[in-house]
This record gives sequence, structure tokens and C-alpha cells, in this order.
Amino acid sequence: MTVTAAVLLLSIGFIRYDTVNKLPKGDPDNGGLVLPGGFEAVVVADSVGSARHLAVNQNGDIYVKLRSVGPKGGSVALRDTDHDGKADIIQNFGNYTDPGSYGTAMRIHNDYIYYSTAGVVFRNKLTPGKLIPESEAEVILTDDYKNKVHGSEHIAKPLAFDNDGHMYVPFGAPGDVCQAQNRVPGMAGQDPCPQLEEHGGVWQFDANKPGQLQSDGKKYATGIRSIVAMDWNKSDNTLYALQHGRDNLVRTWPDLYNNWQSAVLPSEEFLRVKEGSNAGWPYYYYDHMQGKKLLNPEYGGDGKKAGKGAEFEQPIIGFPGHWAPNDLHFYQGDQFPARYKNGAFIAFHGSTIRAPYPQAGYFVCFVPFKNGAPSGPWEVFADGFARVDTIINTADAKARPMGIAMGPDGSLYITESVKGKIWRIMYKGDRNKFGKAQLAAMEKRKERTNIKTPDIVKDNLEKKILAAGEQAYKLYCGACHQGDGKGDGSRFPPLAGSERVTGDKRKLIEVILKGLSGPLTVKGVEYNGVMPAHDFLKNEEIAQILTYIRMSFGNKASGVSVGEVIRVKKAQ
Repeated sequence: MTVTAAVLLLSIGFIRYDTVNKLPKGDPDNGGLVLPGGFEAVVVADSVGSARHLAVNQNGDIYVKLRSVGPKGGSVALRDTDHDGKADIIQNFGNYTDPGSYGTAMRIHNDYIYYSTAGVVFRNKLTPGKLIPESEAEVILTDDYKNKVHGSEHIAKPLAFDNDGHMYVPFGAPGDVCQAQNRVPGMAGQDPCPQLEEHGGVWQFDANKPGQLQSDGKKYATGIRSIVAMDWNKSDNTLYALQHGRDNLVRTWPDLYNNWQSAVLPSEEFLRVKEGSNAGWPYYYYDHMQGKKLLNPEYGGDGKKAGKGAEFEQPIIGFPGHWAPNDLHFYQGDQFPARYKNGAFIAFHGSTIRAPYPQAGYFVCFVPFKNGAPSGPWEVFADGFARVDTIINTADAKARPMGIAMGPDGSLYITESVKGKIWRIMYKGDRNKFGKAQLAAMEKRKERTNIKTPDIVKDNLEKKILAAGEQAYKLYCGACHQGDGKGDGSRFPPLAGSERVTGDKRKLIEVILKGLSGPLTVKGVEYNGVMPAHDFLKNEEIAQILTYIRMSFGNKASGVSVGEVIRVKKAQ
């Protein structure tokens, strides 16, 4: 190839974006984000759909994986042709199917774009200068998750690549803690856990071989419940991942754990994943407040017993429970101040099960690294996604950070999953003067309710939720069921002590949405009246009313979240 031809090829293809363009202006409000001093953000696109992971090509083109496949495809490609930071070409692509509606990965590796659905990893060869891949999609890996012996639950398939031609894929646990029946209160866990044969770990595959099955890969690491955030750290040539910890401790073991412990535990573990390592799931979980791994209650633990927890892989950091770490990126760029080089950015998607305490997470943190280990405490890097201070219900959050990727000029790109907004974060300050002064304001963000450890008394939102529920109950329900919840003794049944109220949440939500008519028996007494549908109520009002009646009149059942109401509505 002649020199002239080579220059021409670069001019239409993968020319480095930062060598010919200055950084664009940030939005006046940084797109709603709060960042350290000297940083700016511009909204690249406002609403591409429920965005998951993303990748940025060497010419600045952006590729985003959507959670599900719509009529236009399951991925989105974006290009900024006038270099103002805003995408002016947005095209969907990818006509594959995803019955699991849980697409996650989007990574560029050796001029191929790799992406995943719940059950399949695909790749397309990228064509220099072309936004949409022209090649046919290759199936690299298929996971027949629906027909696995132990079932399926945590089926996200993030991807990472090493320098030796390998691709790494996690296969999440099919349940919570390896019980014979998933999430049954008080049920012991299976020992040994048969699920670990095909689940709860990371498998290594050939990155270039089409048509692979899980059996073609090598189990690389085990004892990890669920991974969505994973990256290969090029500075120390090692795989890193963050584990989603187990679910609601108080629901399954109310005699051992209270609501506060269940809200902040177990830790989300930031793990160095070496070949052959075992992080201890399902037998152990990490408690960042005690600084050690503890025996799960399904295996005889009580929140204090350590057992043989010290023998398993320990996290390099234990983050508070349920923050939902959903992407990890080790920064290799030079645009940001030097302290960010080789450090880890983590997107915390945000909790769903912290009630009656505020939901937490919903921000991007940074962990400085040196010689393959954290060189300082973690920091708040980007906050403000939720746009509200106290997040009572997950649905309150206007945005939930999801994916992280670096552009060719060192800008950091972040996606969110509610509408699919994409931010580009840039550093405009003096790199040599960046330090404590610029970070001080971000350190104060740790005092906000979405980040701080909640006070066991002051931050309990139960009274606030119950007060709102009581008000709505009196307005919409009290006339019939009476202020004391005992009904009128003839047409309207009691709510106090009713198995219909304290039982299946789904059925209770359906009663509010659809109404009820005809004969029914409550506490041994037959009633025959009509309750009209209350589907005109807002999701928040339904959750508040049902939480109130399940926790009042002598009832002692758990509350109902807005998310649970939304899920029942979607299933109708």
C-alpha cells in the first residue's frame, strides 16, 4: 500500500478523533450531573431507549446495547458529524431475537463489535468509515439458559477480553443462595451446591471461534453469584469484576436480621478474578462493616459466624449492599488528570430492595489504583442522575447510570437505563492543578441519602410512607373498610387480620387494579359486595395504600413497592 493510499484510508476510517477536533462545549448544567471541579459533561443523546453497556470506536462512533430488541433492532449506533458533542445521526441495528429481554454487553475488540442478549454473544466486523456494521452477525457463544437443570435468573452476559485471544463471560446463579426451592424463608442451602457446575462463576472462551457452547469454555473462577460489571485491567493484565450480593436478608431470616441490616448488607464485592479463584458463594457473603466474610444463614450463619470465610477470595473493596454495580471501566486515557490513569470507574445502577430505608447507589464512583491495588479510598465521580435527594422507590429516579466507556480522546461516556440518555464527560481544567480542592465538593456528596449509610432510626422512611398511605386510604378506602380496617360487618370485609391483605402481594395489587365482585370469604365470614377498580390511582398511591394496610390494623406483613406495582401492571 502506498503512503497516499494509507493516508486516504485513515481519512475515511479510524482516524483518531482527538487529533483533529477540540473538545466540545459542555452543557450549562452538565446534563444534570454533579462532577469534580474542572470537568464538564454534554448530553450526546437524550433518549435512545433502555440503554445497557456501550462502546466507542476510534473515530468517535458510539454503539449502545439496548435491554430488549425492538422493531428497529436491539442496538443503537450514534455519530457526531459536526463535532459539537451531540449525536446527529442515530440508527438502530440488529435484527436478532432476545426472548430473555436482558441484553447487556457492548464491547469493541480487534475491530469487531461484540454484544450479548440473555442467551447469545454475537459479533460483527466493523467497516472503516461505516457507522452500521455491514457484515452478518456471527454467533460466538450460545447459552441454552431456559433448559438448564437448575433454572436461570441472573442471565446478564457482560464481556471482557484479555491480550491472548480469550473472551470472559459470567454465568450467574439461577437463584439466591442455592436452596432446593429458591427464596423460601428459613430453608437451608444445598451443600455441596450443585448449581456451581454451570453457574456462579466466570468462563473463558476463544474470542474468535464461532458457535461455542458453555461446555466449550473453561471454568475460570467460581463462587460469584452475579456479575454485570466486569473489565480486563491492562495495567496488571488481570480480570476484575463486581458481584451483586444476595437479596433481602430480613425477608428470609427475620429472626437473625433486621430491616437496617437487610438494607446495607451484604456487600457488593469488588473482586480481583484470577484463574482458579473462589469467592465463596453461596456459602459466604462479605460484610464491609465487619471487614470479613461471614457464613450465610442458609449454612448455619447468624450474622457473626465467620466459619472458613477467610479461606475464600476476599474483595479489594466491599461496597454497601444493593447498590447494583453494573459496569466497570479501567481508565487508560490521558485527557483526565494523571491521578485517574489506570483507575477504576464503577457505575452503580441503584438499589430496589432497601425499603424502609432510602434506595441507594445511582452514581458513578472512582477508585484510584496503583500497582494493581486501590491506592486510596473510593470517590464520588458523577452524581445527580436520579435528580431527587431521597429516593423512596426505584421509579423515583429519573436516570440510573448503567454503562461506561472511553472515547479515543480520553472522554468518558456514560449511559443510563430509564430513557437511554448518554453523557460525554470531559476535563477542561488544568491537569497539573487538580487535587483536593476539586474533590472536596464530591466528598460531601457521600452525605446524601443515596450514598451514606442510613441512620437506623432517623432515616427509616416507614413513618413517612405509612403517613402517605394512611391519607390515601382514608380518601379512597376508609368509607367502606372503615378507619380501623374492620369493615362494616356485612358488605365490606375487614382488612385487619385478613389473609388476603397479608398474603400474596401480586393478588392484592390485582384487586386494586381490577376490582372485585361476587362472593368471597374472609376470616370465615362470607361477603358478597362490589369493589370497583382503582386503576386510576398512581403507582405511588397504590404502593402507599397497600403498604399501609399490610402494616396497620395489627397486620405485620412487608410493604409493597412501586416496582412491584409496575411489574404487575406490565404482566396484565
